[in-house]
Amino acid sequence: MSENQLNSPAQAEEEPVQDINILKKDRLEKLAGLRELEHDPFVITKFDVTGHAADYKKEYEAKEAEILAAVGNDEEKKTAELEKLNENIVRIAGRIMSWRDMGKANFIDVRDASDRIQVYVRSNDVGADLFKEFKKKWDIGDIVGVEGYVFRTKKGEISVHAKSIQLLSKSLLPLPEKWHGLKDTDTRYRQRYLDLIINPDVKDTFVKRSKIIAAIRRYLDDQGFMEVETPMLVSNAGGAAARPFETHYNALDEDVKLRISLELYLKRLIVGGLERVYEIGRVFRNEGVDTRHNPEFTLMELYQAYTDYYGMMDLTENMFRHVAQQVCGTTCVPYGEYMIDLGKPFERLTMIDAVKKYSGVDFNEIKTLEEARKIADEKGVEYEDRHKRGDILNLFFEAFVEEHLIQPTFIMDHPIEISPLTKKKPDAPDYVERFELFITGREMCNAYSELNDPIDQRERFKAQEEALSQGDEEANRTDEDFLTALEIGMPPTGGIGYGIDRLVMLLTNSASIRDVLLFPTMKPLPANGGRQSGTEETKE
Repeated sequence: MSENQLNSPAQAEEEPVQDINILKKDRLEKLAGLRELEHDPFVITKFDVTGHAADYKKEYEAKEAEILAAVGNDEEKKTAELEKLNENIVRIAGRIMSWRDMGKANFIDVRDASDRIQVYVRSNDVGADLFKEFKKKWDIGDIVGVEGYVFRTKKGEISVHAKSIQLLSKSLLPLPEKWHGLKDTDTRYRQRYLDLIINPDVKDTFVKRSKIIAAIRRYLDDQGFMEVETPMLVSNAGGAAARPFETHYNALDEDVKLRISLELYLKRLIVGGLERVYEIGRVFRNEGVDTRHNPEFTLMELYQAYTDYYGMMDLTENMFRHVAQQVCGTTCVPYGEYMIDLGKPFERLTMIDAVKKYSGVDFNEIKTLEEARKIADEKGVEYEDRHKRGDILNLFFEAFVEEHLIQPTFIMDHPIEISPLTKKKPDAPDYVERFELFITGREMCNAYSELNDPIDQRERFKAQEEALSQGDEEANRTDEDFLTALEIGMPPTGGIGYGIDRLVMLLTNSASIRDVLLFPTMKPLPANGGRQSGTEETKE
């Protein structure tokens, strides 16, 4: 059975997979035939479209309803009025997704950026020669331009009756076979272009992603924030606990790193007098890949002078609520088995209270490192020799608390050992004014009352250098220029970093970060990797 013949689900199960090279060879021969006829689609530079499929279907339904309301049950008037709509010529363009051959009349499904629409192609309308070429040398996957009028078929489907049709681009490789679709996740992520063609829901996710980022920008702009851009290639990658990617700058003969954070440059701008700044951009961390992590991802950081971490909590809660309402139309959004309520006030817990609530261990009663190690041993919490009391408190939080934080929860007042850039709590100097927002058991953002004391900051950097010497590859190095900026003077400031990809995952109900990245990081294929075989979505 050839790739252009009628097929059915049962037949598709029985047919052997065809070698992709045979199918490609057949299409190349068709292209050669088109070029002999001087009908090479690749020389075409443009096709003027007048609109999109979804709009034309909606517009036709509205006009049809108006006519039916006006003429009532008068079938003759109804037919006459509907025929007048045939005078409205439209021009659409898109990819052929399916094909039903009925002799001298064919039905094809054409999908554009908005939706799919059926196109009725008849020999009498487009011409016998072009119709013959259409049936013999065009394929599913080809991109076409159609001129005609919108109508409703006898079976009730809104379609375009083609008066002319043009081949705009020849698909030389077949699309995945329609009865099975493109379900292999590895192929979907590697060849996102196929995923977008075959799985319309995927496109909807990335449309929503774009709307989420646009809504964030509008919200912050309305709050008086200014969007800025800071360097991606840096000599000192600081501002987060992560291993950087390293490269070499030939012109300066200098080793440089890809940024792991946006923090230190944005704080320099606060020193310079820009009181409210934010940046949305890629950062790069040389770490593993899983459902929550990708080596390059989108981070947003913002800094506001003359506020603290409580101001950042209020801003975050209001922004999440605003974006959900704008993009999803509701503040209650589904995620897996849960319904996440962004409309009610977010819970606020200190890290110590959260650990006590879910593990039964009260770190207010644990005063020394020895006591912390003892209780960790009793509870089966693994730690390293370099870990101090505050580190062990954080390990308890990760082991006992995170998975329970399904509804929006601010975890506040982290130990100083894990917060080198954060202002101490005046009444509890072993802790800092910091919070993380957790939703569905995942950290969504991280915020501080920013440390603006240059003397204290230098001591924190010294502690980080010591941790680095003891094997902590994620520790920060001293940034002398940043210390100079602090010595010039930075006002009291609140700052926060948001994982944009995780917010998109939440608002699109996506289980993996790869589902919200157009081109996630993948392990390289072998030298002969790629699509080796497959079957065409057949003409019906």
